[in-house]
Amino acid sequence: MGVIGSILTITAIAGVGGTGLGGAAATLFRRDSDRTVSLLMSFAAGVMTSVVCFDLLTDALDPANNAGVSNVLAVVLGVLIGYGVIGLLNGWIEGKGEQKRRVMLVNLRGARKKEQSSDREHSRRQLFIAGVVMAAAIALHNMPEGMVIGASFARSGEEASRGGILMAIVIGLHNIPEGVAVAVPLIAGGMGAARAVGITALSGLPTVIGALIGFYLGSMGPMALTLSLSFASGAMLYVVFGELLPEATEMWRSKAPAFAATAGMMVGLIIVYA
Repeated sequence: MGVIGSILTITAIAGVGGTGLGGAAATLFRRDSDRTVSLLMSFAAGVMTSVVCFDLLTDALDPANNAGVSNVLAVVLGVLIGYGVIGLLNGWIEGKGEQKRRVMLVNLRGARKKEQSSDREHSRRQLFIAGVVMAAAIALHNMPEGMVIGASFARSGEEASRGGILMAIVIGLHNIPEGVAVAVPLIAGGMGAARAVGITALSGLPTVIGALIGFYLGSMGPMALTLSLSFASGAMLYVVFGELLPEATEMWRSKAPAFAATAGMMVGLIIVYA
């Protein structure tokens, strides 16, 4: 299997496998799952923060790529662009129904048993539609995440395979709660568990396309690699501070998510330097 084949296989496991695993998990814990998902999201956020700070950015700032202040400025620019692109994409997602999905899920958890059957049916229809929208949004969202994996593989020497596999593991871990977010409204809306898991897994497929784009962009030269790694860092920082940590805190207002994030950072540190 060549380099491209390896990238496709590893990224498919992280993208399709990660979201599919999250969809499968959604069929298991229907009640009181907020705490579990919150801890998982916080832990993933901690691991991703370590990878960005101690792996991606250190390589992007490598003097071998483009020595001098200009390299620092290129990294800062790349991070800001990556953060901004993912931020705009998430703004579009929220405009297409993400906030509505959250409100409906809260209403579903707190629904009274005396609720009339017609109202329940209406809620189920809304949840089903929200799940379909969420699957499409996550699919689009996964493409730049795949670029993170591809850019990591674009590095030279042993760092390429090691960094690429590490990034695939981190992205795969991050995709699990995303898979839960897609599968829960689909299942609650009346879709069969097997079909919901299948659709959830397919929403991770664009990760593979993003990995190819990231790999080819990062292979164009030292500065292109610097910008690719910086873009990937910015994208991951938005995922951490704009999505995972706020969501985790909202789901469980406790000190436990903060501890899980710290534990994740320490695990990430061990992974990077082990």
